[in-house]
Amino acid sequence: MPISSDSSGLSAAQLEVWASVATLLERLPAALDAQLQRDSGLTHFEHGILFALDSAHERTLRMSTLAGFASSTLSRLSRAISRLERKGLVRREVDPDDGRVTLAVLTDEGHEAVVRSTPAHHALVERLVFEALTPQQVRQLGVIAGRLARAVDPAEAWSPGEDRARSA
Repeated sequence: MPISSDSSGLSAAQLEVWASVATLLERLPAALDAQLQRDSGLTHFEHGILFALDSAHERTLRMSTLAGFASSTLSRLSRAISRLERKGLVRREVDPDDGRVTLAVLTDEGHEAVVRSTPAHHALVERLVFEALTPQQVRQLGVIAGRLARAVDPAEAWSPGEDRARSA
């Protein structure tokens, strides 16, 4: 027996919107991961880490800061950093200003990996997200996504080009 909107707590219109959002949440990450894995051997999560480091001052971030930018636990981030270290793309260093802090540093090879992987990744994002929307819808999507992200977690989200290399 199908669940009616009365028993779910959501109206029929809300269920229809939620079905679309839930489908997007499944399909988009899978498409992004597949392209990055095929073209550069990176997951979307790993690419995001490399991209954030590449955008940071001196290509260096505190692990705790990077975890916040990646919306990740330190444990998940540490496992990803270990994989990236084995590939020679990242290294960890003790912060010379605070020996209790570990820094993630993008290597030259990591920078090259970002340079190689980003154009195709951005082309896919352009095709899957931006070409499907009008400029007004793109602006609305930015506002809506920001509101939803803050509803889930009020912590400030990472933004490309921000210089927060050693912020906590």
